[in-house]
Amino acid sequence: MSTLTTSFLPSLEKENSLFVYTTTRRRGHSKKSQSIVPVARLFGPSIFEASKLKVLFLGVDEKKHPAKLPRTYTLTHSDITCKLTLAVSQTINNSQLEGWYNRLQRDEVVAEWKKVKGKMSLHVHCHISGDHFLLDFVARLRYYIFCKELPVVLKAFVHGDGNLLKNYPELEEALVWVYFHSNIQEFNKVDCWGPLKEASSLSSTTTNSSSSELSEIQMDNTSNCNLDLPQPCQGSCTCCFPSRRKI
Repeated sequence: MSTLTTSFLPSLEKENSLFVYTTTRRRGHSKKSQSIVPVARLFGPSIFEASKLKVLFLGVDEKKHPAKLPRTYTLTHSDITCKLTLAVSQTINNSQLEGWYNRLQRDEVVAEWKKVKGKMSLHVHCHISGDHFLLDFVARLRYYIFCKELPVVLKAFVHGDGNLLKNYPELEEALVWVYFHSNIQEFNKVDCWGPLKEASSLSSTTTNSSSSELSEIQMDNTSNCNLDLPQPCQGSCTCCFPSRRKI
């Protein structure tokens, strides 16, 4: 979950930032000229690396179906260690989101399992913009990055909570709904990414792709799921769980 706000430090190459700073020497110039290359990068490399994932199970039971016991995922990234931390718990693990740095970056991804009218689905939440002007300034790029790297996020969920999916393989067919939260209407939306098994195996575009390819990536990821967001029953029932949102 690499840095999603803009870093303006004109220092040595920073591979864990959204912008990688490289120095290049042009012909006919004695001084090095610095170029800023935007790299669409979230969680470091675009390829999921299981060795860099740390999983915490907090008050959950892998033998309990998420239709009976609330189950949420909180995924964060350390720019210092380049490792991911996934907390599997009944509610958001707020301790992962504390501190000024996390409040500045807002590059966490949280998700929850829900049963709506008898059908299971995974609801994933990404914060695009709002809270402070830096996020608004790079809203389009943040949206592009989250869209591009969500398969990596979903792979982390699948790998980290692998025993649950082994016990209940039907969950791999559950639809994935992605909520993009933004104070800009263009990026404030909910998209269906299809079954978890397919959504987590989507190929990410190369990291040097331009933001002009955003619409193509988004279309590829959602073209197989033209459905309306499932709405829970208004009154008390047994076909919807949990009764109140955990996120």
